[in-house]
Amino acid sequence: MQEFLAIMAAPFVASLVLTGIHVYLGLHVVRRGVIFVDIALAQLAALGASFAFLLGMELHGAEAYWVSLAFTLIGAVIFSLTRSRRARIPQEAFIGIIYAVSAAAAILVVDRAPGGAEHVKDLLVGSLLFVQWGTIAKTALLYAVIGVLHWRWRKPMWENSNMNEWEKGQGQRSWVWDLFFYSTFGFVVNASVGIAGVLLVFSYLVVPAVCAMLLVERTAIGIVPLGKSLCAGWLVSFCVSVLGCFFSYHWDLPTGATIVVTFGAGLVIIGIIRKLFLV
Repeated sequence: MQEFLAIMAAPFVASLVLTGIHVYLGLHVVRRGVIFVDIALAQLAALGASFAFLLGMELHGAEAYWVSLAFTLIGAVIFSLTRSRRARIPQEAFIGIIYAVSAAAAILVVDRAPGGAEHVKDLLVGSLLFVQWGTIAKTALLYAVIGVLHWRWRKPMWENSNMNEWEKGQGQRSWVWDLFFYSTFGFVVNASVGIAGVLLVFSYLVVPAVCAMLLVERTAIGIVPLGKSLCAGWLVSFCVSVLGCFFSYHWDLPTGATIVVTFGAGLVIIGIIRKLFLV
């Protein structure tokens, strides 16, 4: 047990830090129906990091962070300006295009960089097992600031994610809140990719939110209660983090990939429970 704690304490705490903000943002993403916006922003962050790496910057250094953040925020602005129920082109189309182009561009960039294959692996699955306590503390502080901002304006933010109710009350002002949401989302994703990688960031955002929506009943007007959904999502994410870290240590497996697979298994189990007992 002592050896387990010495090796897995930092990755487990990091996974809890990721859980706190990602479950909340994931609920917004699922309600907006833009499931892949997080992986598109994560891929933009990865492209920015790859570009900085090609220019000779340290992969996890301060300069690379700001380059990666700039790429992510450009995507956030695009997504905030393309969301509308009356748009001729669905927003998912823009999300898919940006993801595909940024992924292809990242491949072109790392093809010119020394150690490109190892860099791609690091971006996909992260380096959760080797995360430092200082990085965890700085990331937790950033997430806390963003969490406070979202809590301050939680009501209009949640109404905005439930577009039907938002349009009835606010009309064309929704793009302002979209810009706020996607920009803060970009800060979170950019910080998360450096720790957990693209795949694990996507899993922490989407899988607990989907599980929560399977477990929590909608209100009479069709809206999923935010408080109950958060509690359900946090519980699922906590349990998966515990099991994922345990399986990773016990079977000597990569921590990030193990947690992703555990998320998938957890979703299947909850889907079966929903089908058998909650329908």
